[in-house]
Amino acid sequence: MWYLAYVDDAMTAFLLEGGLPYSQMMARGCDVQLVHAQLDWKGSLTWDSRATVGVGLTSIGRTSFTLDFDFRSLDRTVATAHCVYVAIHTDGSGKRDVPTYLVEALGVVGPLRT
Repeated sequence: MWYLAYVDDAMTAFLLEGGLPYSQMMARGCDVQLVHAQLDWKGSLTWDSRATVGVGLTSIGRTSFTLDFDFRSLDRTVATAHCVYVAIHTDGSGKRDVPTYLVEALGVVGPLRT
């Protein structure tokens, strides 16, 4: 459960690094919804563990995109995640095309960034 919360934080930071604060995306009428998550646990983190999370865009479609996550602590991978998100309207009317400003913030498909 905690790793999915870390995924959420890392995705938000990834968008911010790409120039799109989450609040700005929401103000422009777009939100994203996690629709699929695959998490592979390889080791534990403790309350005092220092960890980093690498995030990378794996694919992008008309209404969805996929991010991969690599959780590392002490130079070892402790978990990986593969998550699919769908762009949705904030007014509750359902899914929408991934807007250009979100595509730009996601960047290009490529290696994970920490």
